[in-house]
Amino acid sequence: MPPPPILEFKDVDTFYGELHVLKRVNYRVDRGAIVCLLGGNASGKSTTMKTILGLVRPAAGAVFYAGENINGLSTADRVRRGIAPVPEARRLFPRMTIRENLEMGAFTRDDKEEIEADLERVFALFPRIKERLTQAAGTLSGGEQQMVAIARALMARPKLLCMDEPSMGLSPAFVDQVFDIIQTI
Repeated sequence: MPPPPILEFKDVDTFYGELHVLKRVNYRVDRGAIVCLLGGNASGKSTTMKTILGLVRPAAGAVFYAGENINGLSTADRVRRGIAPVPEARRLFPRMTIRENLEMGAFTRDDKEEIEADLERVFALFPRIKERLTQAAGTLSGGEQQMVAIARALMARPKLLCMDEPSMGLSPAFVDQVFDIIQTI
């Protein structure tokens, strides 16, 4: 029997007040897949991500992660299970250093040696950020901030990486670089 999909929505309805944003949404994401949600403004893409992360609760239906119904789990519990967000607009801690931002990605972990090894893996993907570890994250360019945001999420050792608008505000060169890295990971 094949393993369950890494993510599945079954008849999910999500509301913001009276506004019905997601209407009986059904989809599944198999392990190892790269999936992109396309749609116009206010079509539910960000709401879908927030529903996966537990920031918005479905009014009906269920969200499954690796076969487990996660509707009742907090965002922190979802991260502990292997779901990591890269939010829209990066949402770094601007006054903290790059290293501190990366360490925040591993907040659910206590395996210090493995965290250091994961930092090295992240630096292999993003050598540019290794050069600036002590620099405040808020002083980086948009592309560099996006690299830090992705690297921070990878520090959680996710099985499911959820990225909201990963190319927003980036130069074409950085867009290509970010999507090359997405394919690598």
